[in-house]
Amino acid sequence: MKHNDVTIREYENEFDAEIAKGHLADAGIIAIITKDDGGGMIPSLQKADGVQLIVQFEKADEARSILEMKYEEGQQYSEAQ
Repeated sequence: MKHNDVTIREYENEFDAEIAKGHLADAGIIAIITKDDGGGMIPSLQKADGVQLIVQFEKADEARSILEMKYEEGQQYSEAQ
């Protein structure tokens, strides 16, 4: 991704972020996930530091709308607080 990317959501774990990323992919929006969990050695850091879902700035509003719609439909995932 480039410098015009933005974090649209933060999750407590990679699994939930992957679900959201899949919803965006279904809509044709490319997203990436970033996390710091010690290279997978300390997954508990995901809950402490969060897992970020990033998209292009130009697609951010559309991506947020898609995820909000999925959340309202009951396809919930744990966003970090």
